[in-house]
Amino acid sequence: MSRNWYTKIQKQQRKDDYVMKRNLIKPGLTLVLAASLLLGIAACSNSANSENKPTPQPTDSTQPPPSEAKLNPDDPAWKLDTSPVDLTWFVGANWYAHTWGDSLTSKYVTEKTGVNIKLEVPSGEANEHITLMMTSGKLPDLISMGSWETAVKKLWEGDHVYALNELADKYDPYFFKVAGDGTLKWYRQENGNTYGVPNDSYSPNLMHETGMTAANQTFLVRKDLYEEMGSPDLSTPEGFLNALQLVKDKYSQYKGQPISPFFAQGNVPYGMTEYLQNLLAVPHEKDGKVYDRITDPDYIAWLKTFRTAYERGLINVDFLVDSDTQVEEKTNNARYFMMVREWTGMSAVNPMLAASGNPDSYYIAVDGPKNSKGDNPKLFPGNMDGWMVTMISKSTENPERAIRFLTYLASEEGQRDLFLGKEGETWEMVDGKPQLKPEMVKLLDTDIEKLEKEYGIMDTYWMMRNPVIVNQWRPEKSPVIKQMEDFANKQADIDSGIYKGLDPQGDSDVSVAWSRISQNWEEVLPELITAKNEAEFDKIFDNFLDRRENYNFGKVMEYRQAELDVRKSKMAE
Repeated sequence: MSRNWYTKIQKQQRKDDYVMKRNLIKPGLTLVLAASLLLGIAACSNSANSENKPTPQPTDSTQPPPSEAKLNPDDPAWKLDTSPVDLTWFVGANWYAHTWGDSLTSKYVTEKTGVNIKLEVPSGEANEHITLMMTSGKLPDLISMGSWETAVKKLWEGDHVYALNELADKYDPYFFKVAGDGTLKWYRQENGNTYGVPNDSYSPNLMHETGMTAANQTFLVRKDLYEEMGSPDLSTPEGFLNALQLVKDKYSQYKGQPISPFFAQGNVPYGMTEYLQNLLAVPHEKDGKVYDRITDPDYIAWLKTFRTAYERGLINVDFLVDSDTQVEEKTNNARYFMMVREWTGMSAVNPMLAASGNPDSYYIAVDGPKNSKGDNPKLFPGNMDGWMVTMISKSTENPERAIRFLTYLASEEGQRDLFLGKEGETWEMVDGKPQLKPEMVKLLDTDIEKLEKEYGIMDTYWMMRNPVIVNQWRPEKSPVIKQMEDFANKQADIDSGIYKGLDPQGDSDVSVAWSRISQNWEEVLPELITAKNEAEFDKIFDNFLDRRENYNFGKVMEYRQAELDVRKSKMAE
């Protein structure tokens, strides 16, 4: 069965509340002194020209430029130079549709810092796009890529991007104050350098302290249909199949369109593999050794349940073949019954459905598939990896402005500017705390597209978002969103973030081996679900395991174990 049976849906991870206060110290008199020096030199030059007798000025080759001479680790260096400069910024998400320069926030940030951003997105896969750029030798100034993407390691190991710590030492030591030692340590490579700074990065300690886990995996059902059925138990194979039978018999259409009984976000690589395994609380390790989750008996039993559902005509292949556009259309029109889906992807849809002619057609989080013991899910929380990592390429002609701009964006001042916009326009101080204006909150609930396009606030420019800072400024979520979030927080396994992203990346032999295995799994799982009987299922699965061994799966497991051991040691530091 060919791989074009499904489309990969981009992962989005969203995190939540905690307040980290940072004191920003006002810059000193460096600008005044530098300006006075330049005016003095200009005056001497004009005097010499008037006499038509140029007078050589004494030089000191050891004297650094004014902007570097007064660097202070307690002051943000971006204020030393706010002259206009263009920086290109590659965002590795082909669905990202925002621009820079039209929204109020982007204009404000450019006016303040002098930095104008030219956003670039890939037309297809981000990995392929950036790999071609590496081959050409010309990369954008700034690059944001998913922390799990193989191209990230290639950029680091191929010497295509700067070590951020080295740039900070040279141009802006204030970076170390705002980037956070924990983050820099987590991404530090064997050579001692850190090449990327993540967004949406969360530590286990932070999650334990706040109770906000940043978990976004949920099992969702359409509220009205689920409750009309009598809120059936979906946690067992029998209950799951019975509910699907009810959908087929009584709720096969909605507004003249067929209901799709089931959807899995990201299909095989995500929704039907690690996401489903998390719902089933499949362990990541046993007795200190990385566990082979794909062969777990409970996981196999549920894959066989899906095969049975397909055999009975209770599910079809639409969740394997639907394009992103089709998924969006069905979601917006409440045409799915149940979904293995991140709740954050429904944060714009649920309020819209709740405000529709059928106000109970929105989605709620409920208990979905569970293991044979009935254990609660162990959902991925936020983790130190974050979502995307941002890097500065060696193709840039302005490394000093690039690192200073990243420092500004990472600071509380930059986070506030990018998230809330301009004071007086989109937010105001209320009891000493920044707060969105009521009209902005209304737009957030009713017209998020206008909010992002015209104002560019909240999560429009998320590439450097630090939830520890920005979540203190978020308005209270509506009940139809908060129910899903609370459910995910309750079932999150806070300490399991360390297991996310253990698979090898890059061009090494073990990475190639894993790529072949995972690619083959994407082809095999649809065959398992559509197998004509259980015997054929077993044969297909056993053949996959044989091929997996031939592809050197043992080396992959060794790599995962070594990576896990390294992560544990970093967490212990």
